[in-house]
Amino acid sequence: MYLFIEYPKCSTCRKAKKFLDDNNIKYTDRNIVTDNPTKEELKKFLEVSGKDIKTFFNTSGNLYKELHLKDKLPNMTLDEKLELLSTDGMLVKRPLLVGETIVLTGFKEDIWKEVIING
Repeated sequence: MYLFIEYPKCSTCRKAKKFLDDNNIKYTDRNIVTDNPTKEELKKFLEVSGKDIKTFFNTSGNLYKELHLKDKLPNMTLDEKLELLSTDGMLVKRPLLVGETIVLTGFKEDIWKEVIING
């Protein structure tokens, strides 16, 4: 069972959800705006994913741009970045698919197919 964290109005999230449904993948759905991941959750997701923290930021989002995070992030500590991500779901790259040993950020069908189905 996976945790699927999404923004329901996001077309990419809807595509990812359709992919999960079409492939009979069981998941629990969570709205990133009303139930944003906590700092502790984000830290765990980061550790499980093995990725750089930057992959968890929604770099194409308006809030990211309004806060000038492209310039600010390089000077922030990991703890500060996790704290910032936990303040607003619109800063977090979505969708997020979280399993015991995997965390996928964003939706690229070929990658999801490889990791989830062919895994």
